[in-house]
Amino acid sequence: MNSVADIITRLHTVAQEGSKSDRRLAALVLADPDYASKAAIAEIALRAGVSEPTVTRFCRTVGCDGIREFKFFLAQALAFGGQYLSAEMPVRDAGESRIVTAVTTAAIAAIQRASDGLDTSVLMQVAEKLANSKHVLCLGSGGTSSMLATEMQNRLFRLGLCVNAHVDGQLQRMYAAVATRDTIVIAFSVSGYARSVVEALNVARQYGAETIAVTAPHSELAKAADILIPYQVNEDGNIYKPSSSRYALLTLLDIIATATAEARGTQVLESLRRIKHSLNTLKIDDPNLPLGD
Repeated sequence: MNSVADIITRLHTVAQEGSKSDRRLAALVLADPDYASKAAIAEIALRAGVSEPTVTRFCRTVGCDGIREFKFFLAQALAFGGQYLSAEMPVRDAGESRIVTAVTTAAIAAIQRASDGLDTSVLMQVAEKLANSKHVLCLGSGGTSSMLATEMQNRLFRLGLCVNAHVDGQLQRMYAAVATRDTIVIAFSVSGYARSVVEALNVARQYGAETIAVTAPHSELAKAADILIPYQVNEDGNIYKPSSSRYALLTLLDIIATATAEARGTQVLESLRRIKHSLNTLKIDDPNLPLGD
């Protein structure tokens, strides 16, 4: 079997640059990929108005040995990204209030789902460990998870904690390799299968670090961590809207950060005061602005 990286992209190329019969076949497949992945070669040939050998030659043109391999890669493409092949544009309205409602409603629902399933005893345990740690290492890979790792660093350093965040896989492993028993590693992964994060967590545990994962239950990362804060993604199917899970995960992060600040108590006040004083001295003097945001 050949390694066809992306059959849909190849079909689009043939639809633009192929022979007349190849363009016809490519257009037919792209118009109804589900039909093409299931129909017999004779049916495809009849619908496109070409011969069966022409269909076989077309399959080879897009990088497949024949119709069977072509249908395999097409079915694979449908399984992986079928929702992006036939999605209709939402109906536009005058004020576009629908977009505002879609984003805010989904965000609120995601936050509510996350908060409903929280085990507060685990969160308080995590907060105590972070509050008393000598070094915190935050890990994340990918869009949302990288943002969370960086944001956790941003939340914890102002509490007077020694904290680093890394989203580069090589650096994650390197910093994990110098972890000690005084290190707390907190890792974020929406899927729980980000290889560099899982590997870094395992490396850090090897050197005695305590590990925390905010991730999908039963995933590789969940199994690798000492403490799990479970989060299961539950998207609404709107492919034009950014993932609502970001709001829920940020809420979990803020809960952890708030609990950590309270666990550290009044010793955080001087750090917060210095940050506020420094920023207000250098820019707008408005005590109502958020701290460093």
